[in-house]
Formats: sequence, structure tokens, C-alpha cells
Amino acid sequence: MARLATRDEPVVVAEASAVAARRPSVLSDYVALTKPKVQSLLLLTTVAAMEVAGEPSIGLILATCLGGYLSAGGAGAVNHWYDRDLDRAMARTAHRPVASGRVSPRAALTFGLTLAALSVVWLALVVNPLAAGLSFCGFLGYTAVYTFWLKRRTAQNIVIGGAAGAVPPLVGWAAVTGGLDGTALYLFAIVFFWTPPHFWALALLMKEEYAAVKVPMLPVVRGERETRKQILLYSVLLYAVSQLPFCAGGFGATYLAASLILGAAFIYLAVRLLRRGDRRSALVLYLFSLAYLALLFVAMVADVKL
Repeated sequence: MARLATRDEPVVVAEASAVAARRPSVLSDYVALTKPKVQSLLLLTTVAAMEVAGEPSIGLILATCLGGYLSAGGAGAVNHWYDRDLDRAMARTAHRPVASGRVSPRAALTFGLTLAALSVVWLALVVNPLAAGLSFCGFLGYTAVYTFWLKRRTAQNIVIGGAAGAVPPLVGWAAVTGGLDGTALYLFAIVFFWTPPHFWALALLMKEEYAAVKVPMLPVVRGERETRKQILLYSVLLYAVSQLPFCAGGFGATYLAASLILGAAFIYLAVRLLRRGDRRSALVLYLFSLAYLALLFVAMVADVKL
């Protein structure tokens, strides 16, 4: 017997179609697990370190970036798996693939571990074992040290765990030279000291959400005033560390000028945040910190190539 269409059926069908159109595809969900937005800055520091270290071929750059993406992407997927309970409770992250239920926890974990394994094999065979080992250390640092151990236990989580995000320049350097030297370690130190003020500026904006899920980020545990003080302290430390490559003879006047200007701007914005204590100042500092790291590493390449 034929079914009669109701008056509202076309509207319901249209709404269902619109929802389906907005729903991410399976492919886009798995790409999201790798945290591509975070990856872009990591890969930039990798490529910049390679260009500073020598004259890498396009093939070597692409091979190293692929290995680095697999490693960091695997870490991102494992993070999605482990933090799914927190992500569900936070408006900013509730739409993530695992938290929303679009990707199962087991699938996300399997995907992440597979990417990490592929990264090690790929880098060891195509680049060199040191690059593979360093990349795997970055994976372990982000997953085991930061995500599993520190994030839910201490307000210093991002300080210690942030070392994982400073590994990509080492991977890039090792890919070109087969080893590490003082300049490579300076690049590591720059990213290491950049991470706390960068992330704490974001944590100020997300304080209420972190407090709701009982994650002991610095603003939650020590308060916003102390966090702003720590941001200023690390901004000054970052400024000092960023001068070390020039002082050691690794870079010249182009890098020096860029590091002085960018560092002074970073400190200025940190001082302004300390004095004003408003969300806009925190957002401006957070956005500038992204530009700061990108521009500083671009300046390194310009200094050695021009």
C-alpha cells in the first residue's frame, strides 16, 4: 500500500539532508585525529632546521616531513583516544571525532599507534636512524609523558611535557647532518621556552573549561595573576635564549635583528597582559606567539641563505 507524504515531510527531509551535509566524512575525521593545524608549525620548524643545517634535497625534505607528520599525527590520535572524557565535557573539544562518537576509541588508538610505527620505519629506512629515534622520542614525550602522566597531575605539565613539541627541529637537523650540534640544541631550547607562554595564554582563555574538568592548568591552580607573571618570566627567558645562537656564531645580523624585534614585541605583549589582565590581551599574545615562532625560524633560514 502506498504511503502518503505528510505536509511536513519535505521540511524534515531537507533538514536531515542539511545535517548529513554538515557531518564530517570518515576521511576528514581521521585527518582531524592527526591535529593538522598543530602540525603546520611543527613542520615549519623541521624544514627551517633542515635548511639551516645544510642543503637538503626536496626529496629529503618531503621524506622527513612525512615521517614527522606520521609521528606527530599518531601522537595526536592517541591524545584524542586518551582525553576523550575531557573532550566530551569541554565545549571547545566536544565535537572531536572520538569525543563525539564518530570514531571509536579502539579505532583511534589503533590508528595512532600504526602511524607512530610507520613513522619509525619510514624515517629509519628513508632518512636515518637518528631522525627516526628522535621522532619516536617526541611521540613518547607527548603521549606517555605529557598526556598520560603530567596533564592531569601537575600545573607544570606544559613546561615539562612541552619538550615533545621542541623535538621537530632536532629531527630536521639530524635528517640533514646525521647528528646534532650546539645550534640544533639552541633551536630545541627556543621552542621549549616558547611553549609555556604560548600555551598559558590559551589556558587563560580556557580557564573555566579546564577547571570544570579538573585539569590542573596553571590558571586553575595558581590563579590568573600568577599565570600572567609566569608568562612574562618565560617571555624574558625566551628572549635571552633566542640570542644564544647569534652569540655562539650560528647566525648573523639578519637573525639578530629579527630576534630582537620579535622578542621585544613578545615581552611588550606579556607586560600588557600582566597589567590589563583581560581576555583580549591574552588572545592577542596567543596569536602573536604563533607568528613569533614562525617568523623567527623563517629569519634563521633567511640569515643563512641570503
